[in-house]
Amino acid sequence: MRIQSKPVEEHAEVPLADEGRLEAVTEQWNNAGIRESHAGAACWVVSCGTRRTPVEEQAQLAEILGLVEAHGDTVVGHETVNIRRPDPKTYLGPGTCAAIAARAKEAGATLLVVDVQLSPSQTRNLEDATGLPISDREIVILGVFERHARSRAARIQIELAHLAWLRPRIRGLGLDMDQQAGGVMGSRGSGDTASELLARQLDDRMVHLRRAAAKLERAAALRRQGRDGCERIALVGYTNAGKTSLMNALTGADLSARSRPFETLDTTSRSLTRRGGEVLLSDTVGFIRDLPERLLASFATTLAEAREASLLVRVVDLSDPEWRLHLETTEAQIEALGAGGIPRFYALNKLDGAVVPVEDVVAELDGHPFRALSSFDADAVDALRTALIEAVRAGSHAMQTLFVPYSASAVTAEVYRSTTVCSAEATDTGLQLVVEGPKHVLARLASMVEGA
Repeated sequence: MRIQSKPVEEHAEVPLADEGRLEAVTEQWNNAGIRESHAGAACWVVSCGTRRTPVEEQAQLAEILGLVEAHGDTVVGHETVNIRRPDPKTYLGPGTCAAIAARAKEAGATLLVVDVQLSPSQTRNLEDATGLPISDREIVILGVFERHARSRAARIQIELAHLAWLRPRIRGLGLDMDQQAGGVMGSRGSGDTASELLARQLDDRMVHLRRAAAKLERAAALRRQGRDGCERIALVGYTNAGKTSLMNALTGADLSARSRPFETLDTTSRSLTRRGGEVLLSDTVGFIRDLPERLLASFATTLAEAREASLLVRVVDLSDPEWRLHLETTEAQIEALGAGGIPRFYALNKLDGAVVPVEDVVAELDGHPFRALSSFDADAVDALRTALIEAVRAGSHAMQTLFVPYSASAVTAEVYRSTTVCSAEATDTGLQLVVEGPKHVLARLASMVEGA
């Protein structure tokens, strides 16, 4: 998705909100591209960075090219640029901008993709300096997410991220008219400019979406509560590491596992045990380096399955030379989600195409259990399934003593519903309960007791 920034004077035809042409302002908003991606553009891709090794340069270039192609665009050319210090105005610097623009235009590019997160002013300045519309890393990732969203929850989260991205860029739409006139009281306010009206429309829409997202989250939380009696395992890892292929191999599911970034956005759970749902396996959205914070925040609901799992399986792609960076990125984003303390297991995937010795990867795992395999090797998949079931059952249960006041009857009911009560002793003020259950469930119950 792209919104081209232009100086205010170029948009003299944009109406003021209080001139009574709300429909024209809304059309300007829609045509700006917030609901339409730039899929099909001819892109010149610039991979930027500081202090990168040649291997890092190539890996990061391959990643942004994959994202652009997953968005549906055509790459007509690309280059890598190493910058000692980003220019505050254009990030790239005036000389570099001119050289890149010349090469891009010669190749027939209609869009310049810069693989960094640009500020609104840097985007405007880059467009002025190059004469080309600009997409930065964040808007490319947002566009890929938008194309792959299936569920209502994912679409809501992506639209929220889009609107949050657009909000500080309203000036770039050319709607900032200083001219003001009296409006109809009670409708649009007195003297509203088009940009002020659009800002209110954005804010109102985001409030509506947040309410809808909260409603969906409450429903999802109830579904997760209904699975408290099951052990839960979540697959996490870098995008395109093969999580969904492993999910299909382990559970017999038939989820889309095409080799492209962010093919999976919605969390899907399947039974890992053949005789029923005693152990559930969940596939989650993948991580990526420099994932925009607003996207991580938006998908916190989707990733709640990972936060509440009994075991996190970190899937590592052995066929990618940047596996170490991918592993570090995954660990950092799991910590950001508050799931760093959950027991871990490593699935070293794509062994058939490994570009790194397994021993080198194992040395980075701090002694945590692992299995190296290819998802196409049935015997290895069976061994991994057995290892995961044993690991989750061995490490997830604990005993705990809880004191629940008589006034907290709802907490008592939840304790009996979601754990095994080994003993119960009545006191003058409440029940002293010794319970056994999954550690994450016991932690949640302890929090409920504290808040009672």
